[in-house]
Amino acid sequence: MKENSVDLTLLAVTIVLVGIGVVMVYSSSSVISEVKYQDSSFFLKKHLFIVLLGTSVMILASLTDYSKLSGTAAISLLLLGFLLLVLVLMPKFTGQPQKVCRWIHIGRFNFQPSEFMKVALIIYMADSLARRQDRIKSFVWGFLPHLLILLMAVGLIILEPALGTAVAIMTVVTAMFFLAGIKLLHLGGLVLAAVPVIYLSISQVGYRLARLKAFLHPAENLQGINYQTYQSLVALGSGGLRGLGLGHSRQKFLFLPAPHTDFIYSIIGEEWGFIGTVAILCLFLVFIWRGLKIAHSAPDLHGFLLASGLTAMIATYAAVNIGVATGVCPTTGLPLPFISYGGSSLLASLASTGILLSISRKGKQVWQG
Repeated sequence: MKENSVDLTLLAVTIVLVGIGVVMVYSSSSVISEVKYQDSSFFLKKHLFIVLLGTSVMILASLTDYSKLSGTAAISLLLLGFLLLVLVLMPKFTGQPQKVCRWIHIGRFNFQPSEFMKVALIIYMADSLARRQDRIKSFVWGFLPHLLILLMAVGLIILEPALGTAVAIMTVVTAMFFLAGIKLLHLGGLVLAAVPVIYLSISQVGYRLARLKAFLHPAENLQGINYQTYQSLVALGSGGLRGLGLGHSRQKFLFLPAPHTDFIYSIIGEEWGFIGTVAILCLFLVFIWRGLKIAHSAPDLHGFLLASGLTAMIATYAAVNIGVATGVCPTTGLPLPFISYGGSSLLASLASTGILLSISRKGKQVWQG
């Protein structure tokens, strides 16, 4: 098959987003870095290392034929993902014997298995759904095997606990089920079954229920459970149209928790203003547009599902993070792709981009199915 050049627009948007991330991680984390580690560039240095590592992963993935992410390779990645999700539940590997942790500690760095699993699961589902097209309408042979794998992955992630990540993964994989041709009746049953599970996961865990109540009553308890959202909105409001200027955020002076991770979009709004936040939105919209175009132009169903799933995951994370920062969504802990500080998330996002670029190299004018 004749190869094209990679999608340069997608590559350019990714580079710009990562560049903005480097600048804003330093700007938003300098104060907390100085206070906690007596080094204003502490988080920046770690972030730059991950950027270099992630860029290498992206380049390697873009040069690898995406069709190799199938069969044994896809199954191996999935099994490794499950192994990591089990290990993170063991105190020996998390370094925190008193509670369940979301990270595995490797030297000075922390690794979040759920970030690896979300990519591995999309890779496996894209391959398996494409291979089982002759049985895709069957509940027992088409839908059920994929559903069980999804539920096992989501269940382990909920145990970490990381409900936001679990819901995001379930949403994306369900969309892949739909695109693969699974019956709407089966998908409807999945959605209906998921509602009480999510309800119980929230209602039976104190802090999750408190977050939901805070979301439903945003004007109450501003110094308690609603503190983060309130300070986030203060940051966005303080920025006005053009912002206070790069590095001039006031909320990063320990007023806004997690200014370099979950709420980095708020600091962007404070320093860059409404114009800056809209610019970030536009960059993500361009990324999504190119990702969907790559999916549409993929030479086969495997590539179509793979590109669609990876693009949907980036889009979901971006939408939820921005929704949390603006008070539209309850606090979830999902990072802003390419921009937030967080090694595992950045590696997953850049690896996903590399796979999308690989698919774009094989793309044709119109995918015929």
